[in-house]
Amino acid sequence: MKTEADFYASDRPPHPKLPEDRPRGGGPKAPLVHTGTWSIIAIVAIVVLVIAVGIVLFP
Repeated sequence: MKTEADFYASDRPPHPKLPEDRPRGGGPKAPLVHTGTWSIIAIVAIVVLVIAVGIVLFP
């Protein structure tokens, strides 16, 4: 009579252990990079400039 382990082992490869696709911790971490800092500063400056020009031209 076959056991449950024999049943499930019949179609497994010889080495069924696979490496993790998303390893948990342990590796070196890349530093955080803030790529949008200057673009945000430019957008805020343009908005402030448009508001200031609007106040100056239409008092």
